[in-house]
Amino acid sequence: MKAIWNEKVIADSDNTISLEGMTYFPSKSVKKDYLTKNGETYTCSWKGTCDYYDVTVDGKTAKGAAFVYEEPSEEAQEIAGYYAFWRGVDIQE
Repeated sequence: MKAIWNEKVIADSDNTISLEGMTYFPSKSVKKDYLTKNGETYTCSWKGTCDYYDVTVDGKTAKGAAFVYEEPSEEAQEIAGYYAFWRGVDIQE
């Protein structure tokens, strides 16, 4: 699976997790040079709290297009430290 923004691959892995329609990429597969933590968070009733990141490639930014649950609830431990993408980031096989 690949996450692509502005024609650049920002994550690439054969070891993703699919959960609730989202594809989660292992941290080591994400090119973090393209991510900037933006201070926004979201609390899911069963996964816990995630942090949002802006994705910027060649001057084009997708605000809050990446998120990660660093310390998810016990029920969501499988996605701990995995990044998911949305808001315009293209996910491809």
